[in-house]
Amino acid sequence: MADQGTRRHHPPHTSDRPMRLSLLVLALAPCLLAPAAAAQSTPVADAFRKGEERASRHLIAAAEEMPADKYGYKPTPAQMSFGDVIHHLAEGNDFLCGQISGAAAPKRAEVKPAAGKDKLVARLKETFDFCASALAKVNDSDLGGKVKLFGPRDFTRVEAMFITVDDWADHYSQLANYLRLNGRVPPTAKEKEE
Repeated sequence: MADQGTRRHHPPHTSDRPMRLSLLVLALAPCLLAPAAAAQSTPVADAFRKGEERASRHLIAAAEEMPADKYGYKPTPAQMSFGDVIHHLAEGNDFLCGQISGAAAPKRAEVKPAAGKDKLVARLKETFDFCASALAKVNDSDLGGKVKLFGPRDFTRVEAMFITVDDWADHYSQLANYLRLNGRVPPTAKEKEE
């Protein structure tokens, strides 16, 4: 038995302090880093940009596929002509991508729907280039932010994204039908054949 009168005093183990601090930092790191990682994560904007890339590829390919002499084609008198649809898409791209991104669309000389295939395809490409550039800066931090689209109602930025993707898909479907009705194969059908 040790002598009770002479207690040995051990100094605190200073070598444990760095280990405890390291364990504390490791334990808190996920809590501290998660908000920073989440702030950099942009799944909605990334998905929208992928949708824009896909729509750009398909819509431009559809515009290029239709022969120039068929740009005035419309299945019924009440429908838009093929050239009207390409014109509408180009105008819509500048407006919608500008509103979603907050970037001013470039001022462009007017290209009329009857301007012909070459000018309409060139304009469509220009507007998709603007979309790609403007949308590169969009992130998920302001998805609930308000944007003006049609009429007096405000839309959230994410609603505008969905409306835009829906518009591209709607008009691609329309162009694909016009192509089929003219004996042409739409770009997405060609991709499946390859």
